[in-house]
Amino acid sequence: MEAQVHSRFVSGFTLIEVLVAVFVLAVGVMGAVAAQTVALRTRQESALMSHGVQLASSFADRMRANIAQMRVPDGANPYLRIDYDAASDGAPGVPSVPCYGGADCDTAAMAAFDIYELQQELHAAFPAPRVTVCRDAVMWSEAGDSLTWDCTGAASDPVVIKLGWRLRPAGDGAQAASVPIVAIVVSGDPA
Repeated sequence: MEAQVHSRFVSGFTLIEVLVAVFVLAVGVMGAVAAQTVALRTRQESALMSHGVQLASSFADRMRANIAQMRVPDGANPYLRIDYDAASDGAPGVPSVPCYGGADCDTAAMAAFDIYELQQELHAAFPAPRVTVCRDAVMWSEAGDSLTWDCTGAASDPVVIKLGWRLRPAGDGAQAASVPIVAIVVSGDPA
C-alpha cells in the first residue's frame, strides 16, 4: 500500500512546477514581443531614412535642373533661402503658380513650386520635419558624431540639403536632439 501512495505523488506535476513552467513561458513570450517591437521601430526608422535620402536626392536633381536659379547670387537664390521647420512653420501654403505639365512657368516660379512640393512631401511623410538648404563646408559637429543645422555660408562652399525629423524618444525618456539625419551635397559651383 505504501508503494502505491508513493508512486501516486511521483507520477504527477506539483503546482509549483506548473507555476514555474508558466512563468518561463511568459518570460519567453514577453521577450518575443519586445523583440518584435524593436524590429518594427527599426523598420519604420529605416523606411523614413530611405524616403529622406530619396527626397533629398530628388530635390537636389530639381535644383541642378533649374540652373538659371542656381546661378543667381546667393541672396536672391530661392533654394538657398529654404529653412523650413514644420514644428514652427506649420503646413506649407499654396504656391502662387502651379507648375504642372504644360503650365507656363519661368525659372523662379519653378523654384517656388519645387520648394512647395518639397515642403508638402515633408509635411505628409515625416514626423515634425525640418529642411534647410545652404552653403556648408563643415556639416559635422565639432565632436564629429552628428550633423548640424549650422552652415558656414561662404560663397566657395558647396550647396547642401540638410533634412531631419523628430525621432522617437530615447529609452531613458530623454527626447532625441534635433539634428539633421540626411545631408546631400548638391554642388560646389553651379557655373
